[in-house]
Amino acid sequence: MSFTSCLAVALGGAVGSLARYMLSAAAQPISGSLPWGTILINILGSFIIGLFGTLTLTHGRYPVSENVRLLVMVGVCGGFTTFSSFSLQTLDLLRSGAMGRAAINIIASVVLCVGAVAIGHFAATWFNRDVRIVQLPIEEETGPAQTS
Repeated sequence: MSFTSCLAVALGGAVGSLARYMLSAAAQPISGSLPWGTILINILGSFIIGLFGTLTLTHGRYPVSENVRLLVMVGVCGGFTTFSSFSLQTLDLLRSGAMGRAAINIIASVVLCVGAVAIGHFAATWFNRDVRIVQLPIEEETGPAQTS
């Protein structure tokens, strides 16, 4: 973990957090009985991490440095997506007795976000065309693998 890596994550987090705030505010009019802003943010963030994460693999069509991957995948996507907000809003729905809306929130968020990651991944795989893609543990959000 270098200072540059930490700075990349921090800057990306600031961008992602601001984008989340702006999209949440824009979605307020449609978020009557369900937190649609949060659901949309998580879907979009899932798509972005799936697309960018696959396109920029070492053997992908558009490889980038580890710091750029950290900036986008950990910083921007981490600051943008709102799983903690999703969890709190789901708990609030459950506590208020809105079991059906809580179930819709859980199912819509999980299914659509996993679907968005898959669509992003497959879109990037298509852009990579003939490049062989192998997802390695080192390419996950945690950054470079630590050696013992």
